[in-house]
Formats: sequence, structure tokens, C-alpha cells
Amino acid sequence: MDRKRIIADYLTFTRGNRIAILVILFCLIGVFFLPDFLSKENDSLQVLSDTTWISKLKSLEQRAADNSSNTSYNNDNSANFQFDKKSNNYYSKAKGELFNFDPNTLSTEGWKRLGLRDKTISTIQNYLSKGGKFRIAEDLSRIYGLFPNEYERIAPYITIQSIENPSAIKKYEEFNKYPENQNSKTNSSDYSIIDINTADASEFMSLPGIGPTFSTRIINFREKLGGFYSIQQIGETFGFPDSTFQKIKKYLKLENTAIRKININTATIDELKAHPYIRYQLANPIIAYRNQHGNFISLENLKKIMTITEELYIKISPYLTL
Repeated sequence: MDRKRIIADYLTFTRGNRIAILVILFCLIGVFFLPDFLSKENDSLQVLSDTTWISKLKSLEQRAADNSSNTSYNNDNSANFQFDKKSNNYYSKAKGELFNFDPNTLSTEGWKRLGLRDKTISTIQNYLSKGGKFRIAEDLSRIYGLFPNEYERIAPYITIQSIENPSAIKKYEEFNKYPENQNSKTNSSDYSIIDINTADASEFMSLPGIGPTFSTRIINFREKLGGFYSIQQIGETFGFPDSTFQKIKKYLKLENTAIRKININTATIDELKAHPYIRYQLANPIIAYRNQHGNFISLENLKKIMTITEELYIKISPYLTL
């Protein structure tokens, strides 16, 4: 009797027990069959998506084919354009008309007839308006923005007639061909000597080997420095070839020695680091030393900063003051 009661207690299920068992069974069945159901649904969606993409692609291809068949080209117009893979400009441009011309007297319309771009023409006219002269044909190749292939196309048609002294042209050509064999007297009459602290862009461009790019760089370097205290500083201009500097050095002078100086006792770190010789690497130690020890009593105190060597002190001291 006791055994029957015990069995009845463990094997008899109430209404709540039966509901719980059914819920658990449904959950197990769902877990077992759900992955297969989801994979089939995804496969059907993927097939539908792929089919839509392919149909749209075919539609675009058909449209492109229709457009190409309906498009006609004018062979006469297309022949007027060319693309030169060797050139530095990557766009199609119209060919210009070739004729003999003098670059010193040619008008804007004439340059356009040659096929030059408006920006290049503007650079040439600006150079001439500031007193620049083309003494030989190769001078034109130094114009900023004139690509080598453009110069090579028009070079055979350059006839310079505006220079009255033909011997000057010959001397200039020999100077550029054998610069190491020339002395200062040979070409002293060809170029004017300029003051490096007062010369403008046109004066620098009047020297051999100096075009708009280098003249602009020299002037910008001079402004950032606050003026030159030595002719040798011209050779420090960014990208300036030493061979060109040696060529023009004899035409440079330094009479105006006025230099803009920085007060190291009042200057901010931004003012100091803006100077090409100081930058942040020196500006930060100078400010730190001033904050720690107070104002500088003399410029010689700069030598107490570890990063400032004797050579560096000599280089920067002309631009500093108390």
C-alpha cells in the first residue's frame, strides 16, 4: 500500500504539470526544427536578391549598348585634340598655330594663337611687365607653368629681335654652357647687381637661372627671416641649386643691412617658432629657460641652453634682441 502511494505521488501529474510538460516539448521541437526553417527562408531571399541584381545589370548593359550605337563622333573635331603621355599635363588641349614670334613683344592674343593656357600667358606677361627680358630662347623654358612639351613645340619658332646687343646673347650662352670657365668681368655688363634685401621679384628674375618660382621663394624666405645678413643665405633657399647660386653670386650685394629682430624676453612661442632658424625645437627650450630663470640679461645667456651650440648661436643671434 505504501509502495502504491509512493508511485502515485511521483507518477501522477496535476493539470499544471501537464501544461508545463507540453510547453517544454514545444520548445524542444522548435529548437530542433527552427535552424532548417530559417536557412530555407534565407536561401529563398538570397535567390530573389540575386535574380533582381542580375536583371538590373542586364538592363544597364542594354541601355549602354543603345547609347553607344546612337552616338556619333565628328572626326574633324576630334582630330584637333591630342594627349601626350610624355607631357606633364593630363588633359586634352587644342593644338595651337605655329609661327615665328618674339617672346618679348608677342601680345596676349599671339600667345593664345600658339595654344598656351591663360595661366601661363598671365605669368609671362607679369614677368615682362616687371622688367624681365628673354635674352635667349631657353629663357622661355624657365617660365613657371610652361610644360616641357609646350616649349619644345614652339621653340623652333622663337626669334628674339628686341635685344640690341647680339654679343650679349653670345656671352650669355657661353656663360650657361661653361659657367666654371667664366670670370666676373666677362659678364659684369650683362646683368645688373642687385641688393638682396631690397630687390623685388622682377630683379631676381633678371639674373641667369632665376624664374618666377625661385624669385618668389627667395623673397618669402627673406620675409620669414626678417632680412638677410649675408649673401650666402640666398643659397639656403628651399630647392635652390648650388650651381645656380654660384652663377648669380657675383651679381648680388648687401648694402641694406636692416634686419627685423625678435625680443627674446617678450616673444611668444608662436613668434619664435615662426622663424626659419628657430622653429619649435629651439623656441620651446628658450621659453622654458626664460620661465625658469627669468628674463635674459644678455644674448650670451642663450648658450646656456643645451640645444644651442656656438655655431647655432652665431647663426640666430643677428635676429634676436633684448
